Amino acid sequence: MHLVVPGDINTRTGGYRYDKRIMLELIELGWIVKLHTLCDDFPFPSQLQIVQASEVLSDIPDGSLAVIDGLAFSVMPEVIQHHRQRLELVALIHHPLALETGLDTDQKHSLMRLETQALAHVNRVITTSPSTAEALQEDYHVNRERIVAVLPGTDQGDLAQGSGTNQLNLLCVASINPRKGHTVLLAALKPLLHLNWHLYCAGSTERDRQTVEIIRQKISDEAMHDRVSLVGELDDVHLQALYTGADIFVLASFHEGYGMVLDEAIAHGLPIVCTDAGAMKDTVPEGSGLLVPPGNVSALSNALESVMTDNVLRQSLARQATIARENLRTWRAAAIEFANALPDT
Repeated sequence: MHLVVPGDINTRTGGYRYDKRIMLELIELGWIVKLHTLCDDFPFPSQLQIVQASEVLSDIPDGSLAVIDGLAFSVMPEVIQHHRQRLELVALIHHPLALETGLDTDQKHSLMRLETQALAHVNRVITTSPSTAEALQEDYHVNRERIVAVLPGTDQGDLAQGSGTNQLNLLCVASINPRKGHTVLLAALKPLLHLNWHLYCAGSTERDRQTVEIIRQKISDEAMHDRVSLVGELDDVHLQALYTGADIFVLASFHEGYGMVLDEAIAHGLPIVCTDAGAMKDTVPEGSGLLVPPGNVSALSNALESVMTDNVLRQSLARQATIARENLRTWRAAAIEFANALPDT
């Protein structure tokens, strides 16, 4: 299998982590997987970068199976059309690009048009959730028979121990960009400053510096310096330490194609407060979290206050998460399902 990915596959976001873990598990299963890296400017590449992407595909031998990450696949329909007869092309769609928060109307329409055109040129589409599969069917006119949803796997983690003090540690694991809803989260926490909590935000502060500056300014304006820590992108060891020391996991995203960090929170037995956007409503096991509409500051604030002040509720959510963690599937199982979803060549 040839895997085509824009940017560094070691990037610590859900989409890249999915691509990398599936690739590594397939190799362990005996597959020969060749990684092809495109520039990291997708989904807004220059015309020259699109030409370069086509050249990368041209180097793949005729008749080969090529899986292309949707971040690049979805914005180069002409390239896909050019190679569709020569290669067995598969689109790997984490979430429709037009659903990214912060786009203007023209950008949304352009991305939806390009993605619709690109998807029309392949016979197999793999998504990371049933909700994304449904969106492609309803909004992008992809025949359901061409779509297979292959959910991520999860590594089992140590059960969270919490802060060990009267302070409740809130953990949000998400790159800082508009879609992840950090501004909403801070607004929801503002009325709760009388409670004893500390928010740790783990995620890249480099990929969207404009949004990071907005978040830093909001922290300053609301005098939350001693309440909120932007710890940046962490390696596995330091991230696991944050999970272990957390009391509550929170995610205010406007949309998630799956939301792998929610599974990771469950793997640590953490109670969850999050939105019900995209696949998130299907990812959080029943009884393990409180879900609110995306962008609803008061609803998120009320949910956070309930979990922080009601020990019985918090313990009940944690107990259900601990039970649910036993049913999380492995990355090996996900890779086997991914392999079975691929067309024969």
